[in-house]
Amino acid sequence: MSILVRFKPASSATSQQYDETIRRLESAGEFPPDGLEYHVAFKVGDQFLVSEIWESQEKLAAFGERLMPILAEVGIDPGQPEILEIHNIIKP
Repeated sequence: MSILVRFKPASSATSQQYDETIRRLESAGEFPPDGLEYHVAFKVGDQFLVSEIWESQEKLAAFGERLMPILAEVGIDPGQPEILEIHNIIKP
């Protein structure tokens, strides 16, 4: 069952921190991770947010083990993500 994950960092993250996180993940061969179906990064006002669709909770958790140390290094506190079960996905 696919899940939707919405990340709203506990403290304001910047686009520079986000870009550095992605650069480090790509350099380590960790991005895009197995099980990630869709990734969107966007700003609402001054807040930088990320929403993702994952194949499963287990794949998200496995990637989280590799992601969390990098987020700490670049100074992003991801807060507690909101995880929602997806009922349907329509791809035109």
